Amino acid sequence: MKITIEGASEEFERKLLALLDEHRHELTVTADTEWTVERAERYLRSLTASARRFAEMVVVDGDGYIAADQLRSVLGKLNGPSNALTRAVPRGVREGWWPEGTRAPVNAVYDPDNPSWHKNIAYEMSRENVPVFRAAIARLADRGPGGQSPRRPEGI
Repeated sequence: MKITIEGASEEFERKLLALLDEHRHELTVTADTEWTVERAERYLRSLTASARRFAEMVVVDGDGYIAADQLRSVLGKLNGPSNALTRAVPRGVREGWWPEGTRAPVNAVYDPDNPSWHKNIAYEMSRENVPVFRAAIARLADRGPGGQSPRRPEGI
């Protein structure tokens, strides 16, 4: 039997995980480590402003691949933003936002002709994640600067 549950509340998730833990000897449980729009949105919201801009440039400006020099021309040094991107995935695992084994969505590309010098020449995102992150970026833009849903008057 395969079960997929989306949009569950945190309380439901806790109860379900407790039930699974209670029956762990009878079950084989595998976690879905693919990026979803919800996970991508959470990932982007968790980033610093410069790291979010970095990720957005990889997705929007580069369509999944962007030269490091282009990023540097906009952001300056890439150490801070790239470190924030790297730390966001383990933080999300610790916080329970996504399961262990979820891969970083943005990865460095090194110069294959000069493997001893590790200055990144580009950053990339897998083709299947680009539309997912585009949708997350659009949702964040719709929600405004704080990433929160706009308040609607009652009755609407």
